[in-house]
Parts: sequence; structure tokens; C-alpha cells
Amino acid sequence: MHARLKPVGHRFSYLVSSILIDLDRLAQAGSKSRLFSVNRANLVSFNERHHGPRDGSPLRQWVDTLMENAGFARPQQVSLLCYPTVLGYTFNPLSVYFCRDEDGELTALIYQVHNTFGETHSYVEPVRPGDLGPAGIRQSRAKGFYVSPFMEMEMTYHFRISGPGETVGLRILETDSSGPVLSACFFGRHEALTSGTLLAVVLKTAGITWKTIAGIHYEALRLWLMGLKLVDRPPAPAPVSYPEQRKAEPVGKGRLVAGE
Repeated sequence: MHARLKPVGHRFSYLVSSILIDLDRLAQAGSKSRLFSVNRANLVSFNERHHGPRDGSPLRQWVDTLMENAGFARPQQVSLLCYPTVLGYTFNPLSVYFCRDEDGELTALIYQVHNTFGETHSYVEPVRPGDLGPAGIRQSRAKGFYVSPFMEMEMTYHFRISGPGETVGLRILETDSSGPVLSACFFGRHEALTSGTLLAVVLKTAGITWKTIAGIHYEALRLWLMGLKLVDRPPAPAPVSYPEQRKAEPVGKGRLVAGE
């Protein structure tokens, strides 16, 4: 669900499917179904060149480098929540990397954002003790990357994540100095990766990537027709941003509780 709250109200929703893939077990993931491949073409696939630095290098290595640059310990395990590649094409407005320690506790998150101009930016965030609550993880970050031509840059992202487990929930609230401007939510239920579930996903959400791209442009056109002014696109920032107080605060540990 995607809802513009001001200066005009505008809401829409689409049926989509995501994959949660363990970056330490890519080979095993690629052997689960003849219809799913890792780093090669198939009906449904996952390709490392579509994520991270987008150069085809190992994503796990990229995550480790970001953690080191932020002053965090190397994660014991990293999983990625993203849209799959369908018939060779994908577009991920937002991908989330979950970094865990040897006890399985979440220690850091990476929010990788893509825009329709071919640019990407990743926000690295530690999981601090104060981020954890009954509703999951709550984090905030100043916006530093141009996404929509109808959204100003002087805004703040408020992330809320529950899971991943049997379910996963993600909410992003974008605010300016006067309050909420936009809300986007995703909720999913876990299903095993099998040929049957892959076929069902393709049939139910056929054209998921094309629908995402087309939907973004269609909704942008509607906003323009409503009279919203365009915001000029600034030069792209560095590909990664880190917490302002990096290395000054230890990474928190705590068990994430799904649900609310």
C-alpha cells in the first residue's frame, strides 16, 4: 500500500511477491527448483548484479565492507528481502538486508533504495536497544537520496519492521517539518520456495516488475495532473550513507518480536 497524505490525498495498492534469500546460501537456493536460478537466467531468478554495488561482485562481501566502514562487527548471517527477477528483469524500490550475529540477533539493517533514474543509495543502520519494541524495529533516518519528483529532499524516513519469520511487515513513513507526507506498507507471509509456489507467484503477480515500473509512472502522472509541482533532481549522493554517530555507540542486541 502506498498513500500520499498531503498536499493532496492519493492512495493505491498492488499485489506483489518478494523473496527472502540468505546471502550465505545462494548455491542452495539455486538448487530448490528448476524454475529458480541464482546469477543466471530462468523464469524466476536472483542475480547479484541487480543489488548492492550492481557490478556482479558477491553481495556478502559488499555487506561486510559496509559493516566494517561503519565500525560494526562482521555479521554471522545476512539475508535480503527483495523482489525477484522475473524473465530477466527486476526493479526494487526498496531492498532490506538483515544482518545477524552468532546468536541470531539482528545487529544492523541496510536499506537500499532505487529510483527510476537508474540511481541507488544504501542507508546503513545499527539496531540499537531503543529500536526494539513489541511492534518490531523502529528506526529513523534523514532522507539523502532523490526518489520521487513530487517529494522534497528535506524529509525524514521512519522505518518500522516486524519479522522476518512466518510473516514480515515493513512500513515507511516519510515526514517533513509539519508532519507525515507519505506512508508505504508491505506485508507478506512465508511460503517455501518450490516450483509450485513459483508458478503461483508468476500467475498471480504476472508482470510484477513491469507493473511496478508502470505503476510508478502512472501514479506520478496522476499526481502531476492533480497539480503537484515537480522537484528538481539534485546530483546523486555517495552510494552509501552511515549513521551520524557511527563508532560512537555500540550495536545493540535484542530479540525481534513479530506482530503488534
